[in-house]
Amino acid sequence: MSGDLLKEKLKLLPDSPGVYLMQNAAGEIIYVGKARILKNRVRQYFHSSPKPPKVQAMIDNIADFSYVIAPSEVDALALENNLIKKYKPKYNILLKDDKTYPYIKVHTKEDFPHLSITRKVKKDGKYFGPFMGGFSCKDILDVAAKVYRVRLCSTSIGGKNKKPCLNYHLGRCNAPCAGLCSKEDYALCVDKAISFLSGNYEEAEAVLKEKMELFAAQEEFELAMEYREKIAMLKKLQLKRITEMPRDVDADVFACSSNGLYAAVSLLVTRKGIMQGERNFPLEEGAGDKEESFLSFLIQYYSSHEFPHTIVTDEPFDDGLLSAYALEKTGKKVEIVRPKLGALRKLCDMANRNAEEYLEKSVTAIAHRNDRTRGACERLQEVLGLKHYPMRMECYDISDISGVDKVGSMVVFTNGEADKSAYRRFRVKTVEGADDFASLKEVLLRRLKKLGSDEEPRFPKPQLIIIDGGKGQLSSVKQIFDELQIDGIDLIALAKREEEIFTLDREESIRLSRRDFALQTLQRIRDEAHRFAVNYFRSVHEKRNLSSLLDGVEGIGANKKKALMDKFKTIENLRHAGKEELASTPGIGKELARRIFEYFETV
Repeated sequence: MSGDLLKEKLKLLPDSPGVYLMQNAAGEIIYVGKARILKNRVRQYFHSSPKPPKVQAMIDNIADFSYVIAPSEVDALALENNLIKKYKPKYNILLKDDKTYPYIKVHTKEDFPHLSITRKVKKDGKYFGPFMGGFSCKDILDVAAKVYRVRLCSTSIGGKNKKPCLNYHLGRCNAPCAGLCSKEDYALCVDKAISFLSGNYEEAEAVLKEKMELFAAQEEFELAMEYREKIAMLKKLQLKRITEMPRDVDADVFACSSNGLYAAVSLLVTRKGIMQGERNFPLEEGAGDKEESFLSFLIQYYSSHEFPHTIVTDEPFDDGLLSAYALEKTGKKVEIVRPKLGALRKLCDMANRNAEEYLEKSVTAIAHRNDRTRGACERLQEVLGLKHYPMRMECYDISDISGVDKVGSMVVFTNGEADKSAYRRFRVKTVEGADDFASLKEVLLRRLKKLGSDEEPRFPKPQLIIIDGGKGQLSSVKQIFDELQIDGIDLIALAKREEEIFTLDREESIRLSRRDFALQTLQRIRDEAHRFAVNYFRSVHEKRNLSSLLDGVEGIGANKKKALMDKFKTIENLRHAGKEELASTPGIGKELARRIFEYFETV
């Protein structure tokens, strides 16, 4: 877009909150930002005042922009986060590490609540966590079962003639499912377990110590050692308690350190006054100012993590906007604190030191990661003469055994990094026998037909498609492109033996050094496509074998087969399942469970 047209477009910007999307000459989204007033925020980029180098680099690449009006700034904040995840713009901070830690859930909506481990927090129970820093949820649940005899299974309560399971006989459950514990008595056990999970470990430690001494006196030394390990774990948890902090304080403590090019964010997590652990996030600086970038980081982080009661930080950002977002997302207020004294100040100082140290130690690693990702993509465009920067690369592979259970995989790399949420799997439907190219052709036809369709949001247009093979495979796939009149997508092939790269406009192959990050990126996506296809094939093949094996059991139809396969996954899991576990599968009663159990004793 010419300068005059851009100026005219700037004049038409509304006085509304919303999100703006900056595009380069190729039409790619390179930056997404939110604004309280779109007109004022977007025009700032094109004023002649001096800009930081990172912002100026982005402005130099802007060829056009678009915007979306939002009802409020909070809505704009949420929309900005969704668009950043969708387009992965070059000049936005994008949170790479979206790992979520486990929580312990008490299913309080049940008459006889059980305890379980989950990574998703919903409004359907009481949650404790996240558990990080080397603490195992399984060990903590084990203590809850041994001390308070609460159930860890999801067996339905009710019915007749139920017998208590092994956990009852081991003293790990009061067996409410067998009617051996009243609702009132069980509720007392659950209340004590909740107190324990809230950080009151003294009673649990005393009970464990008593049992350890009893087993030691009975010369059951292995059991005594097991209890001793549980006591040691509780002591370790108690050492993490912050003595100056009230036990009802749940806080996330953030600090950010930057050198102008790269940044690091350090997070300390405290729950119920106990230090749960820390995480560090290496970041490339975004093109926005520090306040905007840090708020964007927080929104990205909390889109997949639970908000605490309190956020502690020295970093400047729009507190009111984050609080409003938290209220809209969770229905609860979040307090934002910038402490001057006390325990929170000490935690803030610790987070600042961690961020500074992590940045100092990780700058080389961050730069190296950039060389292996965006830098490698830029080099691929240069050395292969690609028409477009390969922001989204797709690679395909086929897996089968002698033409049986044929499957295909589509692996996606965005800006040189695996984008696992975009991976797709295909069952090959039309090809008879072992014909990998015919299978690949079917998969590609099915995928490429989605371009421009209603499914395109799930299958965005790639800039580069990579084929595992040589010049012959490349020419054959080009026929598919011609048949569908595909334009705007580069196509290359990577031959495995010599790692030769073939392109459509060169007779000779291109060979790069094995140390070249561009070649290594192609190898990574090729190998990942192979791994993903093989894993899917194994899953399909195992389920088919399991389905065939179940044909030998009278009374099992397609729906019951599916229920068993969904629950047990493999033949080995099903073979070792007990009668009660089989009977708890939807559609499988006690009689059918007995027949399945006896059948597997004979095969």
